[in-house]
Amino acid sequence: MTNIHWFVVVLTGLLAGCGSIPQGRDGEQQTPVSQQEVVGEARRAAKAHADLGMAYMSQGQLSIALDEARKAVEADASYPLGHNVLGLVQMYLKENRAAEESFDRALQLAPGDPEINNNYGWFLCQTGREGKSIAYFETASKNTLFATPTKPLTNAAMCSIMVGDDRNGEAFLRRALTADPRNSDAIFLLTELYYRTDRAADARVQLANLHELVAPTAQSVWLGLRIERALGDRSGERRYGMQLRRDFRDSREYQFLKQGIYQ
Repeated sequence: MTNIHWFVVVLTGLLAGCGSIPQGRDGEQQTPVSQQEVVGEARRAAKAHADLGMAYMSQGQLSIALDEARKAVEADASYPLGHNVLGLVQMYLKENRAAEESFDRALQLAPGDPEINNNYGWFLCQTGREGKSIAYFETASKNTLFATPTKPLTNAAMCSIMVGDDRNGEAFLRRALTADPRNSDAIFLLTELYYRTDRAADARVQLANLHELVAPTAQSVWLGLRIERALGDRSGERRYGMQLRRDFRDSREYQFLKQGIYQ
C-alpha cells in the first residue's frame, strides 16, 4: 500500500479523542482550540511560534520547527497547540517518548480538541498501536464544529489498511467520501484498495473520478496502467504507458514499467 499524502493528511490538522465528545456547560460541543479567539500577550506569542513551527515542519525544516515549538511552550505553557506542535515535530524526529509526553500534556489541557486528538491518533498509528488510534479518529469525525471531519476518517482508513483490515478501511473511505466527495486522498486509496481486491472495474471508475479532480501523478498513472492490464484492455494499458513515459520518465513507476514489474 502506497503512503501517498500521509504527511499532508496529518498536518492538515484533524481530530480525535476516546469516548464521547466533550460538551460545554450548555450541552454543545466544544469549539476546537485552533478556532478560538486568542487573548493575552503570552497566548498570542505562543500561537505565533506554534504557527511558525507548523509552517517550518511542513517544509521539512524540523530543527527550526522544533525550536519554534519549544518557544511556543515557553511563551505559554498552558497553550495546548504549543504542546501539540512540539509532539508532532518530535514524532517526525522519531523522539517517541518525548512526543508521547507532549501529546499527553496537550490532551490534558484540551482533552476534546480535534487537531490534538487526531495528531495523537496518528502518532499511535505510527508507533504500532493502530487499533487504539481508531477510537480517536472516530470521535474526531463526529465533532460537527470541526471544519474537515473527512480527514480523520481517511486517517482511520489508512491505519486500518496498514494492519490488513481492508473491510474497515473501505468503510472509513466510503464515509470520508460521503463527507467530502472531493477528498482526493480517499479516492486514490479506495481506487488502490479496489485494484488490490480484484475489483478492477470499480477501480477504473474511481480513478476516472480522481483525474477529474486532480492532475495525474506517476502513482495514479501507474495504478491506471495496472487496472487496464487487469481488465485486459491493452489499448488502455498502452495509453497509460505512453503517459508514464512522456510525463514521468524520472519516476520509480516508469522504471517498474521498463522492467515489467506490475505488482
